[in-house]
Amino acid sequence: MKSGRKTVVVSGASRGIGHAIAKCFLERDWRIITCSRDDVPEECERDPNWSCHIPTDLGDADSLAAFVERANAELADDALHALVNNAGMSPKVPFKERLGCLNGDLDAWRSVFELNLFAPLKLSRGFAAALHRGKGAIVNVTSIAGHLIHPFAGSAYSISKAALSALTREMANEFADLGVRVNAVAPGEIETDMIQPEYELLIPRIPLGHMGAPEDVAKSVYYLCSDESSYVTGSEIWVTGGQHMF
Repeated sequence: MKSGRKTVVVSGASRGIGHAIAKCFLERDWRIITCSRDDVPEECERDPNWSCHIPTDLGDADSLAAFVERANAELADDALHALVNNAGMSPKVPFKERLGCLNGDLDAWRSVFELNLFAPLKLSRGFAAALHRGKGAIVNVTSIAGHLIHPFAGSAYSISKAALSALTREMANEFADLGVRVNAVAPGEIETDMIQPEYELLIPRIPLGHMGAPEDVAKSVYYLCSDESSYVTGSEIWVTGGQHMF
């Protein structure tokens, strides 16, 4: 993959925020390596800069390891300039009830943490050498729910995102020795397939008066991966329209 372009790895890139992130980097002439459980839309795969998409179940250790191996093979000795840990899950128990502290099988909690916390850690470790070569950046996609009680986000999801925020700080400290910056973006209410009609009730809590778009998150992620943020590490950017202030 020898090229003058910078390269980014984006997880969970087939839809929603992850797909918007991938497109944002494409529009800025980056090469991208992506993974998700699903294939990416055909029109995106036709873009010559979309160098490699690898269907992967990041909740499965073998599948994740295979993705890291193949992606590093695609890189060969090239540098990696950014890793965006976007993939995540917010499962529900029967009757669409979120996983809480008093309900839900603990194995389901473990599945949430495997994808929302351990997968970002494993990917960051797996690409550490390539990121070191590129003096690159890692961005973890956290959530407003990791900092505040959220009426529709279950405890398992919220706690896993709080842990990811803490992981971001610890990684920023340790990865600094590799010349790699680590930051996070915490979205609020973003209009994706995860948003249900009841989320309209939250709009009065948003000072800007409307939900965000996936592109709003993508632009903040790109900033943290770009040279414009070359002295920023260990930070978390709120992309909430001001909702986090209340």
